[in-house]
Amino acid sequence: MSYASQASNYRELEVLSASPERLVVLLYDGLVVQLERARLATERQHLEGQVVALSKARAIVGELLATLDFEQGGEIADRLASIYQYLLLELVDVGRRGDTALMRRLGGIAAELRDGFAGAAEQVATVKLSA
Repeated sequence: MSYASQASNYRELEVLSASPERLVVLLYDGLVVQLERARLATERQHLEGQVVALSKARAIVGELLATLDFEQGGEIADRLASIYQYLLLELVDVGRRGDTALMRRLGGIAAELRDGFAGAAEQVATVKLSA
C-alpha cells in the first residue's frame, strides 16, 4: 500500500471517528491548506491548481456556513455567518485578480478561526472526560 493511500485511509478514519467539534477544526485545517495551495499555484502561474484549490476552499466555507445553527448559536452564529459570507465573496474575486496578498490574509483569517475552534474543541473534550 502506497504512502498516499495510507494517508488517505488515515484521514478517512479520522473524519469518521471525529466529534462534531473536531470536524469543524478539520474543515478549517482543509481551508487553510487550500488557501495556501491557491496562493502557491497563483505565484507559479498554475491556473488549474489555483482554480481547483479556490473551488475546494469555497466548498469548505459553504459547508461551514450551511452547518451554522442560528437558534443555538445566536449572536456568535450571526457573526460567523458574516465572516463566512465575506470569505465566499473574496474567494470568488481573488482568483480573477490573482491577489496572493489577499489569499494570505484570507488564510490568516481561516487560521485564527481554526485556532479558536481548536481551543473550544479541547475544552469540550475536557468537559466530556470529566463528566
